[in-house]
Amino acid sequence: MTGIEPRVDILWMNEADMLKAGVNDVIACTDCMEEVVKTLDKGDYRMGGETGNSHGCMVQFPKDPEFEGMPKDGPDRRFMAMPAYIGGQFKMAGVKWYGSNVENRDKGLPRSILMTVLNDKDTGAPIAFQSANLISAYRTAAIPGVGVKRLARKDAKVLGIVGPGFINSITAETFCALRPSIDTIKIKGRGRPAIDRFIEYCKAHCPNVKNYIVCETLEECTRDSDIMNFGTSTPTGGQETYPFIDSSWIKPGALICAVGALNTPEDILLDPKTKLVVDNTRMYDTWAKEYPYPTFEKWFIFGSKFTDMIHEGKMDKSRMEDIGAICNGKVPGRTSDDQIIFYSIGGMPVEDVAWGKVLYEKALKMGIGTKLNLWDEPYLH
Repeated sequence: MTGIEPRVDILWMNEADMLKAGVNDVIACTDCMEEVVKTLDKGDYRMGGETGNSHGCMVQFPKDPEFEGMPKDGPDRRFMAMPAYIGGQFKMAGVKWYGSNVENRDKGLPRSILMTVLNDKDTGAPIAFQSANLISAYRTAAIPGVGVKRLARKDAKVLGIVGPGFINSITAETFCALRPSIDTIKIKGRGRPAIDRFIEYCKAHCPNVKNYIVCETLEECTRDSDIMNFGTSTPTGGQETYPFIDSSWIKPGALICAVGALNTPEDILLDPKTKLVVDNTRMYDTWAKEYPYPTFEKWFIFGSKFTDMIHEGKMDKSRMEDIGAICNGKVPGRTSDDQIIFYSIGGMPVEDVAWGKVLYEKALKMGIGTKLNLWDEPYLH
C-alpha cells in the first residue's frame, strides 16, 4: 500500500462558478500572468511538440469533404487541444480544449466554446473541469496587460483599439485599470454595432475614460495614441490582409500591442531605438519550424515578422526580447519616454492552466463548484 487514496473527485466549475471565483478580476489576472511569464523565462514549463513549445494541436477540415457528415472548412472552423505544464508557484498540468466555428454567432453562441481540464502533475488524475471562455478571454487581455504594466509610459492618456470585439473590451478594461491616467479611447472597427457594444462596456468598466473617438482609418486611430492594441482576426496567408500602420503615424513613446494581426514597415523595426518584445521567444522559434519561412506569410502573429527578418539576416536574434526576461530584470524595460515598443502576443496554454489553477484553489476555499466522482476505486488497477 502506498497510502495514496484511490478515490478521484473532480471539481466541476460552470461559468457562474468561474465568475464567483473571480475570473474577471483584471488586476489579479495580470498579476498571475506576470508570474507566468517570469516562470517561462526560467524555463520551468512544457507545452506540446518535440520542443515543448508548440502552441497546440489543431484538427482542421477539408474544403470539400468526401465523407458524409464531416465538417467543411470555413473561417475559424477547427478543434484544438492545447496541453501544458507550468511550474513555479503553479506546478499544474492541464489542457485547454475547444471547438470553433464562426457560424456559431448565428445560433447565439460564442465563436469558440472552451473548456479547461486541470490534472495532478504526479498521478495525472483530473482535479478540475472548468468552463474556460472567460479564463481564455481574461488571460488574453492580461498578457498584453503585463506589457502595459512594465512597458507603457506612466502618463499614458490615449488608448487606441483596433477590433472592438469582446476580447478587446476586456483588454481596454485591463489597460485602464493598470493606467488610470487613460482618459481617451480611440476605436477602429468594422461595424457600428460592435463599436457601440464596446463603448457601452467601457463606460461601465472604465470610469477614468471621458472621451470616445470613433475612427474612420487606422491612421486616425494610431496617431497620438500612447498605447494601442490590435485584436482583429484575419485570414492567414498573405501580409496584404493584415492591418497596416505606417511608421510616420506612430507617436514617440507608444506601446503597440499585437494580440491579433498587424503589419508595419521594416524601417521602424530595424531602428535600434525601437524595442521588440514577444511573450515567449521559444514559441516563435517553434512556429518558424512548424510554418517554415516565410512564416509571417502563413501565420499572422506579428512576432513571426521578427523571426522572418532574423532568418533573412536583417536583424540579430537578440533584438527579439522576452517579456519574462524584462519582468525578471534580466533586460531593461522602457529606456526612454520616446522609445517606441512593439509587443507581440501569441497566447499559450500555460496561461489558461495557471489562471485556472488560481481559480480552482480559490473555489476550494470558498466552497464553489460541484464535486463529481470519477471513482471510489478504479475497476482496473
